[in-house]
Amino acid sequence: MKNIYLDNAATTPLAPEVLEAMLPFLENDFGNPSSTHSFGRKTKNAIEITRKKIADYIKAEPSEIVFTSGGTEADNMALRCAVADLGVKRIITSCIEHHAVGHTANHLKDSCNIKIDLVKINDNGHVDIEHLEELLKESTITIVSLMHANNEIGNLLDLKKVSLLCKKHNAYFHSDTVQTMGHYNFDLKDLDIDFITCAAHKFHGPKGVGFLYIKRNTQINQLITGGSQERKLRGGTENLYGIVGMGKAMELAYSDLEEHQQHVQELKSYMINELLKIDSSITFNGDIAPENSLYTVLNVCFPITQQSSMMLFSLDISGIAASGGSACSSGATAGSHVLASLPYSDKCQSIRFSFSRYTTKEEIDFALDKIKKLTTISA
Repeated sequence: MKNIYLDNAATTPLAPEVLEAMLPFLENDFGNPSSTHSFGRKTKNAIEITRKKIADYIKAEPSEIVFTSGGTEADNMALRCAVADLGVKRIITSCIEHHAVGHTANHLKDSCNIKIDLVKINDNGHVDIEHLEELLKESTITIVSLMHANNEIGNLLDLKKVSLLCKKHNAYFHSDTVQTMGHYNFDLKDLDIDFITCAAHKFHGPKGVGFLYIKRNTQINQLITGGSQERKLRGGTENLYGIVGMGKAMELAYSDLEEHQQHVQELKSYMINELLKIDSSITFNGDIAPENSLYTVLNVCFPITQQSSMMLFSLDISGIAASGGSACSSGATAGSHVLASLPYSDKCQSIRFSFSRYTTKEEIDFALDKIKKLTTISA
């Protein structure tokens, strides 16, 4: 049976070049980066070379990059340290954020008496910028936490516009950029933002490693204590081979970014058009306009039938991996909080297909053929 992987928003396959870059640090170059002897100096040097490489790709300074275990830790560090160290008393966020932000904000509300304000979401899942500006008029010390691209429906946020609003009203701005890092260019010398996050496994790097960008002169303390690593900002022995692998994955991503974007956007547009040929009543969750939508994600809204209610399972049986929502909610009985915020999502069966640089048109055609057969059965 042919296996087709269309769940790249959950995680991406490790690039062969990334594995090759990691292997020496798994096999021979194993020194603790905190050790002062030659073994440690070699691995410490590898980490700092990678830090500079990553910083260069996003137009940041190496000192602004703190390595973490991934996006969830980075989101937690940004919000929790903003409250603990920057005097933040209010978080403005939305109901469609990743749980790394939503659950953390709610925990801070309960444990630190932080006020939470939710910016409105319009019918197709975009943040209501006018409402955001109204919320920002309150003088309370505030951090705005809004993701760059939604991991379930793919809607993009205008980071420049939001950053300007935040600075106008003296608010801090944190954005979960886990779905967009490695997929879009970032210029953090031009973009006035305080915190952004990264998880390497979203762009063909290893799992268990990421980073938090912290704007220069933002004075925060450790979230994880127990060591002086990462300039005393994140205790714990560094994930050496993960960091090296993330650096290689960034190099691959940005070496041919425009070609990658074009390839994946063409696949997404093709799948949209072909799905509508199969059934014109199929719709899509979120905004699918290329300028407003993450090109790697397509959330399809199938009319509810006996077959569509089993479609995700049927696709899996056919060797096609897709998702009914965020991978972080796997096994949960509750439905998607993102889809629940959209007005018509309960009237259809939603499936998220997500693509990578390795996805081919032949794989899309294979998936479309299976969907067509399932749709025909249900007709």
